[in-house]
Amino acid sequence: MFRGEHSISIDALPYLRKYHGKTFVIKYGGSIMKDTSATKAFYEDVSMLKLSGVNIVVVHGGGPLISRWIRKTGASTEFVNGLRVTDSDTMDIAEMVLSGHVNKELSAGLSMQGINAVGLSGRDSNLIRAKKKYTWINGEKIDLGFVGEVVNINRSFLLSILESGRVPVISPVGCDHSGSKYNINADYVAAAISSALGAEKLLIMTDVQGVYKDFNDKSTLIPSLSPVEIREYIEDGTISGGMIPKMECCIEAIENGTRNVHLLDGSVKHSLLREIMSGSGTRIYEKRRNAKCQQRAI
Repeated sequence: MFRGEHSISIDALPYLRKYHGKTFVIKYGGSIMKDTSATKAFYEDVSMLKLSGVNIVVVHGGGPLISRWIRKTGASTEFVNGLRVTDSDTMDIAEMVLSGHVNKELSAGLSMQGINAVGLSGRDSNLIRAKKKYTWINGEKIDLGFVGEVVNINRSFLLSILESGRVPVISPVGCDHSGSKYNINADYVAAAISSALGAEKLLIMTDVQGVYKDFNDKSTLIPSLSPVEIREYIEDGTISGGMIPKMECCIEAIENGTRNVHLLDGSVKHSLLREIMSGSGTRIYEKRRNAKCQQRAI
């Protein structure tokens, strides 16, 4: 049991020691940025992790704010399989919101905690190389416009930033070899980065506690899932809508080098430290690991 919000950082110290020198990639969802108290606690948690010697990469979304700005223009937003259909005007708005407003707010907030944070677009130094993404509905190929998928991460560039002691804060905008820019689902970007870095943890902070068998019954939270089980739940409809790309990115992360993936409720104050101390939300693991590995509280 936690002794109170102000004691959480002290409580976390013994748990953090084993992660010294490890890398955590944190995906900070745009849906939780409006909660100022939770955002402040997030900055404090990242500061505590950094002071404990953990390498931190932050990847952020910004979907709700993009939708708000689109509405201000009088346009509307369409989603297909949880992905925003993006025409050229929408792409301009998305880049303005993601690489401008949201990225700089997060970078500044972390810097106020004494963290040497640097805000980056995925277009900087070819950090995120992308290509056009399509999706499928009932066997039909759907063109989503300027929606991309990750082709390559500039790993050496990221490592140089981490080795200098800085915390990169990355907006999910990438470009292809011709310079065309793409809006990329931030979960996929975080998964690609965590895999490229062989991260110890990918922590996906969103506005729900995790994955539920029945979303309307919070007692049905699923504490852990394997990629095989995720695919089964997508097939039978248990996992649907915007949770589909989120869970697909978890599969990609685990199968491409990320050691552990956790879905956390970012609206809960100090959810990062709480997960490290006692586990929370839904953990994604690879069943092929031996039983000892699967049972570790990582």
